[in-house]
Amino acid sequence: MPPKGPTPGRAPRAELCHRGRVPSTDDTQLPSAFADPPVAAVRDAVTRALAEDVLPLGDLTASLVDPRHRATMRLVARSAGVAAGRRCALETFHQVDTGVRVDWPTPDGAPVQPGTVLAEVEGSMASILTAERTALNFVCHLSGIATATRRLVDAVVAANPATRVLDTRKTLPGLRALQKAAVRAGGGTNHRGSLSDAVLVKDNHLGGLTIAGAVGLARTRWPGRMVEVECDTLDQVEQAVAAGASVIMLDNMGPEQVAEAVALVRSSGGPGVLVEVSGGVTLATAPAYAAAGADLVSVGALTHSVQALDVGLDLVAVPATPAPPEP
Repeated sequence: MPPKGPTPGRAPRAELCHRGRVPSTDDTQLPSAFADPPVAAVRDAVTRALAEDVLPLGDLTASLVDPRHRATMRLVARSAGVAAGRRCALETFHQVDTGVRVDWPTPDGAPVQPGTVLAEVEGSMASILTAERTALNFVCHLSGIATATRRLVDAVVAANPATRVLDTRKTLPGLRALQKAAVRAGGGTNHRGSLSDAVLVKDNHLGGLTIAGAVGLARTRWPGRMVEVECDTLDQVEQAVAAGASVIMLDNMGPEQVAEAVALVRSSGGPGVLVEVSGGVTLATAPAYAAAGADLVSVGALTHSVQALDVGLDLVAVPATPAPPEP
């Protein structure tokens, strides 16, 4: 664990607040929400992030602040977007100093505008300053993912309400569970969380196997698992459908080719076979793929190269320093 904040005499137990007075992630029971990342993943990521920022000597600058100083600060959105990263920020303040109190009424997935107050933080000024950058790093990055996802979902749904936006495994190492939660906060859908979740056969996996052979082997070894096949041509689409693939991934095809592939799948594969479009999909091109009839549109850029949402921590008030006790 990274060293705690520089404030002496911390309270032995204090609550971090979410939408009122809900215990922090230090408790075993937590309110569950669809967009929330797993508690264990949050604790691990925050612990590593604080260790990176605080070790080996602690926050040298915050040590200059009078430990008696208490402050009230607010996390404020500087630009429009979608909020995410609440649980990570709460855990950050909690790990630095259990005496810091956080009122966080803004749930992940909520739209924000410039000036929207996401949360109010009160406690030792030194502790808040120590936690500030780590908390903001999580909130800005994850809110950026949620914001980009919401924009993509809105554009895709306008073209075809039945099409869903998926993320990929192109996530930052160690942050996958957090990034995929942010995608959910933005209205997107998660693809595989790990290689153990499903079978996805790409050209590099085939070797001496045919598509039919690969699908058949996957069905034998992993019955009940989704089996997806990446296809570059309509001939491969036909083979994958005939082999009984669950999902046909169309890689780097244009909208016209996608429409042809969708028609082929619908005519020979039945309603249960899904068509996914992947490869270089952007906000500008995604609606055309949705209009072509794709069930799924996967976009790696949602997690591997998204722009952070601008969120800052503003000082609201610094109460007067209490007088030292009389000798």
